[in-house]
Amino acid sequence: MATVRLNDLPDEARRTDSLIRAGGPFPYAKDGTVFGNRERLLPRQPRGHYREYTVRTPGSRDRGARRIVCGGERPREPEACYYTQDHYASFRRIVP
Repeated sequence: MATVRLNDLPDEARRTDSLIRAGGPFPYAKDGTVFGNRERLLPRQPRGHYREYTVRTPGSRDRGARRIVCGGERPREPEACYYTQDHYASFRRIVP
């Protein structure tokens, strides 16, 4: 899987990452909900392992297509996070 450095992500994605690690508060009600990985593009894990978070898109009237999906038992300390800019059609693992 391709990777992307956290510092190379858009400002809005870095802000979302900070909110994840702080435990919120999140701007959208769906933030922090279980991501089902129905596309099977992320490593296979039991249901409930992944959670999704919205990355704001400037000028968008809705949640837009950008998300960060994180996996792990502790939402504030995820084992791995992934960025999608195309609403789950592709992912890049976020690295420091």
